Amino acid sequence: MSNKYIDFETLKFMLYEVHGLEKMLDKKRFEDYDKEAIDLFIESIKEFSDKELYPVFKEMDENPAYYKDGKIHVHEKVKTLMYKGGEMGIISASFDYKDGGMQMPLLAHTAAMFILEAANNHLPGYAGLTQGAAELIIHFADEDLNKKYVPNMLSGKWGGTMCLTEPQAGSSLSDITTKATRTKNGYFNISGQKIFISAGDNHFTENVVHLLLARIEGAPAGTKGISLFIVPKNRPNDTESLDFNDVNTIGDFQKMGQKGYCTSHLSFGDNNDCRAWLVGEENKGLYYMFLMMNAARIAVGRGASAIATAAYHASLNYANERPQGRKLSASGKKNPDEKPSLIIEHPDVRRMLLLQKSMSEGSMSLVFLAAKYYDLENTAETKEEKYKYKTLLDMIIPVAKTYPSEAGNISVSNGIQVLGGYGFCSDFILQQYYRDIRISSIYEGTTGIQSQDLLGRKITMENGKGLELLSTEIIKSISKANKDDDLKIYASMLSEKIDLTQKVLKKLMPLALKGDYERFLADASVFMEFFSLIIISWSWLDIGIVAKNHLEKNNFDQKLLKGKLEAMKYFFLYELPKTTGLAEILMNLSDVTIKKEEDYLS
Repeated sequence: MSNKYIDFETLKFMLYEVHGLEKMLDKKRFEDYDKEAIDLFIESIKEFSDKELYPVFKEMDENPAYYKDGKIHVHEKVKTLMYKGGEMGIISASFDYKDGGMQMPLLAHTAAMFILEAANNHLPGYAGLTQGAAELIIHFADEDLNKKYVPNMLSGKWGGTMCLTEPQAGSSLSDITTKATRTKNGYFNISGQKIFISAGDNHFTENVVHLLLARIEGAPAGTKGISLFIVPKNRPNDTESLDFNDVNTIGDFQKMGQKGYCTSHLSFGDNNDCRAWLVGEENKGLYYMFLMMNAARIAVGRGASAIATAAYHASLNYANERPQGRKLSASGKKNPDEKPSLIIEHPDVRRMLLLQKSMSEGSMSLVFLAAKYYDLENTAETKEEKYKYKTLLDMIIPVAKTYPSEAGNISVSNGIQVLGGYGFCSDFILQQYYRDIRISSIYEGTTGIQSQDLLGRKITMENGKGLELLSTEIIKSISKANKDDDLKIYASMLSEKIDLTQKVLKKLMPLALKGDYERFLADASVFMEFFSLIIISWSWLDIGIVAKNHLEKNNFDQKLLKGKLEAMKYFFLYELPKTTGLAEILMNLSDVTIKKEEDYLS
């Protein structure tokens, strides 16, 4: 197993040169930081990952989390991650000083988490879920609840989760039945079950604080009647110790991948003593939860991109070491007297490696862009600026979650193919990456859900205002690239696809206007793939502009820059053209996937 799971120089290139983190540090919110301080932070994360996370990556797959005697048992490195990670700021980095955080740009924190996930994707979720749960408490709960729960969560002493899914409801949150009953003591009693709860239990942290969606007795039906509650596994008492809160772990789902990252089945109130504290106002739980979903979806895309990145480096390492076959001569024949060639010399292997590189690094850049928009929204000084970056973030979030997940699957699959038969063997790590990444397109809303959000909500919001703002940003990049003789061909290709998008939408939008939403959204996932290829091409054009500029100035690692330009060319020549066929599918307006009165699937 190669000890290189990430190209640290590429990560810093994306962070500083492409996305301008150093300029972000000029914002008042981040004035305590300079480039040297951020470098120290991410370098400490890399050192921590090298020492503590990466060495146990394969081991955690071979020795999964498991359920026994009412508890979920996890690898001892969960304790290391939570406690040492708490000390290092892995959980608290992006929070305000007043909340016990480090007030660091999310862009920098995203880079740090990317490193952790590339090193070992089974571990960072324990900290990430704790961060998300603490964020909900900080934003929406009262001061007393903040003081009671947040400090121990940011330190890693207590874990955190988000409890949404139920056995009978799945992704349909309007159908949840977990019940909250009022009491006269300032808390509610909870009864019900939740499934697929990531990081839902472990035997190392003192407590797990669940942020849970439930329906108060008498609340309206559907999503309008859902409230958000803090439900600790163990509730703090007046003596600053903990009492069991009737939160019972009744199982752990055994999975095809991410086996060290537990996925729990929880039961609340089996003994009628599960106490919960309301977060914010009644019946606004789903609203609160989804305000935090942007960060959660960035995190899923980040994790998928990180796995694909690690898989690429494993494939690349193998291709540089494995001799196999011989290159064709000018006559089209092989010379048996020649020594076998390394497989990296074969064009088809190079194609697969370029596919991996272009998808993983394009995804990384998109995830960093989403984090950058998040920071720009939260540091905006005018309403207009805040609106702009919030809207841009809303537009790219479905893609930032979905493209790294779906393309990541393809990327890692090609990595297995690079290894040939060895890729299918457990002695080599590619098969583990392939199993681990598969969940990414399901986490935090499946690809189908994200696609319906993109086409049904984001493309149509405010009569297309979001798409207009996003198109303006893409056109700015095209204009910059047009000034360079080597890049203008790619700028022209992307410009043509912007026009093609308008053509596709002109065909689709009448369906929405006449209320035929089933047909309008039937091919939403196809539209997601189409739109994603355009967005990632834009990401690569921006990378290309920066790389070409540095190449001409001769002030940067030349090999790294040339590698970026080669990957950009690959994406424009091999991936972007796929939009033509996808557009044809979208404009057919077929009803073949819509259920008819007589069902032909059998």
